[in-house]
Amino acid sequence: MSIGNSPEDDRPSIGRALQQARIAAGLTVEEVSSSTRVRIPIVHAIEEDDFSRSGGDVYARGHIRMFARAVRLDPDPLIAEFDAEHGGRPAPTPAAPLFEAERIRSEPRRPNWTAAMVAAIVAVVGFVGFTLFNGEDEGSGPAQVAEGSTPDKPTSQPATTKPADLKPAPSESVIAAAPRDKVTVRLSATEGKSWISAKDHNGRLLFDGLLNQGDSKTFQDKERVDLVLGDAGAIDLFVNGKKVDDEFESGQVERLSYTKGDPEVG
Repeated sequence: MSIGNSPEDDRPSIGRALQQARIAAGLTVEEVSSSTRVRIPIVHAIEEDDFSRSGGDVYARGHIRMFARAVRLDPDPLIAEFDAEHGGRPAPTPAAPLFEAERIRSEPRRPNWTAAMVAAIVAVVGFVGFTLFNGEDEGSGPAQVAEGSTPDKPTSQPATTKPADLKPAPSESVIAAAPRDKVTVRLSATEGKSWISAKDHNGRLLFDGLLNQGDSKTFQDKERVDLVLGDAGAIDLFVNGKKVDDEFESGQVERLSYTKGDPEVG
């Protein structure tokens, strides 16, 4: 007497379920690759339950999620099955080493002195211009006194109105806060948490860990900053003081690279 397999044994694997859903949706592997930005060899490997080509468990989860949405499957049960088969989700990176890395990278704070110097120069130029303009007004002062006007009023009135001309100094300092000789990248987790990785132009790791919702990180290098976003849809991205308007989907894995020029997706 033979015993049949249980319903759980008959359940298709992750790759088989995605393949069946793709065929049922009338989509080719190339169409799935085009809509998800997942390369064709990786799509084939996933359908064969081979996740070694995804570049790690974090990327594999992102690929499964995008694949499932492309073929109109609920990705959550597939992600849960993947976690069960691969030891669960990775534990968050301990906070202490990350803060230590932040303390070591003290160089980005130096541009603040440059910003202060620029603001001071702008203030001095504005003051000199105000003084010259005020001097011209005082040149006509004796004629007004000769006509019987009070000499105190012409000099006191500009003092109450002209300081408003010095207000552009703060905006100049804000622009100077992003130095032109470096690339500055800021990430803010506004729609949820996301794993992120950042490297400088030499491939040196600047950060590798989880960015919780509401947190922000700023990275700076003299030539280039390379990024990997585990959930790009949760991140607001600012490059050299400008917001990058690319609309990333939730759960989408993105590899980006930015230089000192205008923001351009790598």
